[in-house]
Amino acid sequence: MREAIAKTKAICTLSTSRRNMYDKYKDERMVGIYEKDVPSLILRDPDLIKDVLITDFSVFPERPMFSNEKHEPLTESLFRIKASKWRPLRTKLSPVFTSGKLKNMFGLLLECSEQFERYLMHIVEKNEPVECRDLTARYTTDVIGSCAFGLDINAINDESNEFRRMGKKIFRNDLKTYFKELIRKTPWLYNIIGRLFVDKDVEEFFIRITMDMINYRKRNNIRRHDFIDVLIDLKDQEKLNDFELTDSLITAQAFVFFAAGFETSSTTLTNIMYELAMNHTIQTKLREEIKEILKSTDGKITYDCLKEMKYLNAVFQGTYIRMFNESLLINDNLPSI
Repeated sequence: MREAIAKTKAICTLSTSRRNMYDKYKDERMVGIYEKDVPSLILRDPDLIKDVLITDFSVFPERPMFSNEKHEPLTESLFRIKASKWRPLRTKLSPVFTSGKLKNMFGLLLECSEQFERYLMHIVEKNEPVECRDLTARYTTDVIGSCAFGLDINAINDESNEFRRMGKKIFRNDLKTYFKELIRKTPWLYNIIGRLFVDKDVEEFFIRITMDMINYRKRNNIRRHDFIDVLIDLKDQEKLNDFELTDSLITAQAFVFFAAGFETSSTTLTNIMYELAMNHTIQTKLREEIKEILKSTDGKITYDCLKEMKYLNAVFQGTYIRMFNESLLINDNLPSI
């Protein structure tokens, strides 16, 4: 295997090195690098990537993602946990993402969008510069709050909303976050001082919100067929396979749903708004497509008519996948062979 790997020098800055390696070896199917003392492969060939992620997925079930149940219980999410927990949890959680369930949530999304539209009309009247990044983050916070937690958060009109405040904390980029990520790479040191770098209020907030919502629905026999309902069903089992379904493990799934949903969506929306503002021809063409398709529904946006908007989909795909991909890097571990 070693002979098949293109040799490169050790790279110190991981955030840029992989992209540099990917761009440098355009004619290679794969590129070998060392991350500290760990040999790694960067795959460039689409067929190889498909093999790892789909065809031979059973061989690559583990991701080298940090998780620590003791110091950071919210890291025990579906995105980070070991395969022994990941498989049964994914089986239980995946039904909420079926096309039928997503279609049922469309009405909730539309309500948030209409509220967003009213707010936009209000700020346009002021004729002042608008910070789109904050604007879209507040909108997606409302969407995730409604679709996942069944809550009317109203972050779009209330910038000091607690959900919004916690969202800012999760993705802030400061010295504390830098050192936390640094010591995460040294497990023995993290086990000693890691707790000092954890935002206890974020952890307590999401555990309290999730458990309160679960208990409220159970007491009042409420079913919305959403993500919280799936977590309720999980909690009722107490155990899944051979591991305990603790409050923190259940909350970790809600936490990652919130964090991943609002951050990636808001960033993508921000980039789309910027590109449309800079490219008036594309903006006009997109507006005309939307207006034309909405004629058949008397101006009402529906799930089905949204799927008919091919140019809108092209704008989204071009912005998200080609220009500003929020998920450029996927790590997988290969077990010893």
